[in-house]
Order: sequence, then structure tokens, then C-alpha cells
Amino acid sequence: MTKQWAPLSRAKAPFFYFKQWLWGNSAPQKKQNHSRHNESYRKELEDEKSMFDAGSPPPFKIGEIRAAIPPHCWVKSPWRSMSYVLRDLVVIAALAAMAMHFDSCLVMWPFYWFAQGTMFWALFVLGHDCGHGSFSDNATLNNIVGHFLHSSILVPYHGWRISHRTHHQNHGHVERDESWHPLTEKTYKSLEKSTKWLRFTFPYPLLAYPIYLWYRSPGKSGSHFSPSSDLFVPHEKRQVLTSTFCWSMMIALLLGLSWTVGVIPVLKLYGVPYLVFVMWIDLVTYLHHHGQPNLPWYRGQEWTYLRGALTTVDRDYGWINNIHHDIGTHVIHHLFPQIPHYNLVEATKGAKPVLGKYYREPQKSGPLPVHLFWVLMRSLRVDHFVSDEGEVVYYQADPDLTTKHE
Repeated sequence: MTKQWAPLSRAKAPFFYFKQWLWGNSAPQKKQNHSRHNESYRKELEDEKSMFDAGSPPPFKIGEIRAAIPPHCWVKSPWRSMSYVLRDLVVIAALAAMAMHFDSCLVMWPFYWFAQGTMFWALFVLGHDCGHGSFSDNATLNNIVGHFLHSSILVPYHGWRISHRTHHQNHGHVERDESWHPLTEKTYKSLEKSTKWLRFTFPYPLLAYPIYLWYRSPGKSGSHFSPSSDLFVPHEKRQVLTSTFCWSMMIALLLGLSWTVGVIPVLKLYGVPYLVFVMWIDLVTYLHHHGQPNLPWYRGQEWTYLRGALTTVDRDYGWINNIHHDIGTHVIHHLFPQIPHYNLVEATKGAKPVLGKYYREPQKSGPLPVHLFWVLMRSLRVDHFVSDEGEVVYYQADPDLTTKHE
């Protein structure tokens, strides 16, 4: 087995100096406010120093994890799934009605944008369940609801569903993974300086999703809208065309509304919440595969479906957990994407004794997951590329880019 070991101190130094710059040595109140974050980070470093080899083959089989999950967690209820759709649509309608009623209240609009963008993200997660077949056992119902939900937030349902299936089938694989996969050192060094800076400088990575839908990630070609893309096989072309047509109808609706009621109202009611949704999807999907010390990536014979799934990370989002349908319980979701979202927490509790150290306990969040901002910032500073060689590799930092961010 060929391994590329990550330096034990690869994240400690830049983040330490960032904290010193931000808080200084005479800000005990701020340090106290961030004590939980600091404690979690210290624990991560202690775990890393303990030399637990997260990249080693686990001593359990995927069947043992499956057996530990209560049987009822696998049961899908279309009525329960539809109730979440109804709940989210009612909240979205109520927020839009409130915004139109209090149009002249400038203080209200930032609240509306954040809340409505979060609800758009919740709709995406329900459409995501449709794509996995965990919404119901009825494929027709899944596709109809999935198209409605995803088209409403400008996501091509089948194009995304197929590429997301590729992501799950190859999670944790350096070359074959589809979304937020690491850049190899060779690919990284071939990028323009401006591209590197944008990719690893906040907030630009949180605006990447529309670009990904059109052009995919660096090193990959194709589009989620084109049936001739490398993402799809011939028998999937009609499905991709259907989703692109539904996406186009949503664009036409927005253009029609802009012509009828004006561009500004459409931007205020839909455009800004859409950007908040984009930031949510980029933040969540990134942090479920980054921001953790000693997180391996695989290639060659060392990759297996089980080991790849164990590279994912659970996150706690506080009050948002219920709003975005517990998508933070991501490890079990990657192992068994057919489990409905409303059973993921219980399934995780059942599986944790089997997973042992291979399960990374998420840091507890306050009402809002502000602690994840620091995780994101730290990751953007140190998770830049992986080695071109080796079958078990870890993220490395570009010293030049890290220095520029200090």
C-alpha cells in the first residue's frame, strides 16, 4: 500500500496565526465565545497526533453496519415525504407574502433573503431525496416531484441526479469522484494564479455551483444541461433533455415575471434568495468532504466503496438541521443513500458502535452553525491539492497561497 502522509502540523500553524491576528492576546471574552470551536480543534489535533490511521482498511464490513441499523429506518413513506414538501412550500409562500406586505421595511429584507434562501436549499434536499429514490419507492412520483422542486430553483434534475449518482459511486476517489474532488498537484500547478486565488478565497467558492452545473470541475469536461456531455450515456439523453427543458421553462417564467412586474421585485423576491441557496449548497457539500485533519483520499486498488464513504464528515447545523432535513448526517447517507432523510439520525446512532473511530463526531452547534465558518476558512487555507502519486493521499497546502491569505 502506497501512502502519502499529511504533516501533523499542516493546519495548526496558519490557523493559529489567523486566530492571533483576529483575536490578539488580550481578548478573553472573544476567546471564551469561541471556546467550543477551540476545544473541538484541539481535539482534532490530538486525534491526529494519536496517529489513528483513518486511511487504513476498516476492521468491519459494510454488512455489519447495515445490520446495526434498525429495520424500520429503511422504510420509505411517500405520505411523510410529501408532508415535508407541503411544509416547505407553505413556509416559502408565507415568507414571500410577508416580504411583499412589508416591502417598504428595509430591515426586513436581509432576514427574508436568508430565510427564503435557506428554504430554497431545503427544497433542494427534498429533490435530492427524489434523485436517490429515498423519497418513495415510486420512481414516477420521485421524478415528478424532483423535477418540480429542482426546476423551481434552477437545477436540472436528471442532469444533477446522474452526476450525483457518479459522486456517490466514487466518493473519496481522487480521479473518479464528481463533486469537490481534490485537485492533483499537477492540475493545481497548471491553474492560473487568479483561478487558484478565486478557488480558495472566501466567498468565491460559495458561488461555484452554477458554474459547476455548466462546466463541471477543473480537470473535467461536460455540462449538466447537454445530453452529449461525458457525464451521460446514450440512454440517458432523453432524461437530460427533459430536465433542461424544465429548467428553461423556469427561466422563461422568471423573464416573464421580470417583464410584467419589473426586474427589481424579481431580484428581491427570487434572485437574492437563489444566491443564498447557492451558498448553502456549496458550503454544505464542501464541508462534508473537507475541513477535517487526517482525511484520506484514495485511488487505485486502495479505494473501495466503504473506505470512500468513510471519508465523509457529519456536521451539526443547529436549528438548521430540521429545516434542511438532517442532511448533516452525511456518513450514513453516503453508505446507504436509500435511507429516507427522516431516519438518518436514528440510523447513525445504530451504526456508530460499529464505525468506532472511523466516525468523526461532529462539533455541536449553537442555534446557528457559525462555528462552521471557521472550519471553512481553515480548510481554504490548507486543503489545496493532493500528490500525483500514491494510492492513499492527503491534502497539502500551497505555501505561497497560504502566505497571501495571512
